[in-house]
Amino acid sequence: MANIQIRKYQDEDADVVKELFTLGMSEHVPSSFTHVLKQPLTQMFLMVTFCALITSSKSFLLPVLAVTLVLAAVRQMVVYMFNKYIETTLKKDLDNIGRTYLRKNNSCFWVAESDGRVVGTVGCLPSERAPGFLELKRISVRRSHRGMGIAKALCQTVADFTRERGFPAVILYTSVVQTDAQKLYEHMGYTKIREFLIPELTAKILNFTLFEYRKKLIKPSN
Repeated sequence: MANIQIRKYQDEDADVVKELFTLGMSEHVPSSFTHVLKQPLTQMFLMVTFCALITSSKSFLLPVLAVTLVLAAVRQMVVYMFNKYIETTLKKDLDNIGRTYLRKNNSCFWVAESDGRVVGTVGCLPSERAPGFLELKRISVRRSHRGMGIAKALCQTVADFTRERGFPAVILYTSVVQTDAQKLYEHMGYTKIREFLIPELTAKILNFTLFEYRKKLIKPSN
């Protein structure tokens, strides 16, 4: 991990942090679209649409065109969901990182820097869903710098921060489509505790599941 430095966030990092978060989340659109297509409800709808149109129109072209349009609409829906989530997050905790992460107890935000360029981010806050634990949030690494151990170092930074403050574990949440992230967390010693559906109706219909991971920490000896 040559020339990589992990340091605390500074106000001048704001724009690049938002850029990394946006790019990182947008990368999950294709896998999310594939996830939606694999759902029985989606496949049944496509099949019923195709069969109904080919029966009523006696034409092969019309149902193919209709299914193509439906697929395009589904993909746009996935894009919309991600854009909405990105917009909400940028207005929420990433709108003022200093206020959200640096001016509260047991909270912090770090960036990974390579040759003066910010290439990774991670934050840590007291968990709202699981009081008594700290939650790892907003981890992202620029695509050009993946495979260099930066994500592992960022995860370890959060674990060290949490352990130093006497908390028993770090928790985090990731989605069913973020398979690479799941492999990273499990490699770093996180255990999947539970899975649950996102409460929004559309997410429930599409079976868009979140996973809760937890890493137990050994308290430092006195």
